[in-house]
Amino acid sequence: MIRLWVFLHIIGFTLWIGGGVASMVAGIASKGEERARLGAVVRAQAAVQKVLVAPGALLTVLSGLMLTFAVTNLRGGEAGFNIWLVLMQGAGFVGALLVLMVGLPTASKLARIDPEGPNGPYFDELRQRQRITASIAGAFALVALVGGAMLA
Repeated sequence: MIRLWVFLHIIGFTLWIGGGVASMVAGIASKGEERARLGAVVRAQAAVQKVLVAPGALLTVLSGLMLTFAVTNLRGGEAGFNIWLVLMQGAGFVGALLVLMVGLPTASKLARIDPEGPNGPYFDELRQRQRITASIAGAFALVALVGGAMLA
């Protein structure tokens, strides 16, 4: 059963990081686009957030919890203290919270707003919030990846 949870953990993490990188590349590539075309870019980024990043982050956290319970059960209730495990769990949890609580709602709002017209300044504000949130969540995900790599 542990192998299934490890598999789901790796799939979730791959979706989360891969989707985040894809969204980042799309954002960087859109810098030269006309303002009217930015709507299509942010709608695509919102779709990546909804289909890959958020489910991947959720799957990663849930499978990580199940792995923690499984390992604790195998060791008779004592998991022991491992700084790399704590780093992976803490950074992954904080990063996933940022994705699910800030990143996903911001991407959804952003996809519904016209980049031109009266909502232009709000569009820019949300886009900046999305950049910052995604960067911080991505940094936490990479820290979690380092913690996980150091475990092996």
